[in-house]
Amino acid sequence: MVNKNNDITDLIEKARKKDQKAFNTLLNTYWSDVYRFQLSKVEDEDEAEDITIKTFSKAFDKIDLYNESYNFKTWLISISKNIFLDHLRKQRTETISINKKQSEAYKISDETPSAEDQLIIDQNLAQLLNYLKQLKPHYQEIINLRYFREMSYKEMAEVLNQPMGNIKIKLSRAKKLLAEIIKKSTES
Repeated sequence: MVNKNNDITDLIEKARKKDQKAFNTLLNTYWSDVYRFQLSKVEDEDEAEDITIKTFSKAFDKIDLYNESYNFKTWLISISKNIFLDHLRKQRTETISINKKQSEAYKISDETPSAEDQLIIDQNLAQLLNYLKQLKPHYQEIINLRYFREMSYKEMAEVLNQPMGNIKIKLSRAKKLLAEIIKKSTES
């Protein structure tokens, strides 16, 4: 772990130069702080972990924008807070129904897809699998383990015999590469 400000500044400079060890050290140093912050907000370990990963992914993508006059932990927590707020906005898309007998409003979410929706889902899945095939095999595997086999990060680390920090960073990279492939294909 890193405690000195000079060490953090050096790590940030190395991370700006895409140094993988610096990314890993920063992630390991600040993971518990960001995760605890998220866990206090969402009160669900998986959700907190997902938002924490998104936080580090976004922070590492935007590390050139970090201003050294602010504490790095504060910067990470700010990013995490914004991601959490976006997460909340997405969750608030529920349907309201009125019960005529009692004149009370109830939140109802019908998660059963219609036949048309199911056809679209199947077509989208087939297209997604085609995009996945364009990734390198190790990125395909990590996405498969997380999203198709629904493994936790701990389970993935055990299966792949790698530290959890590496798993989180590889998954973040795989998602970013997949997004780039999808974007290129939709632009053509």
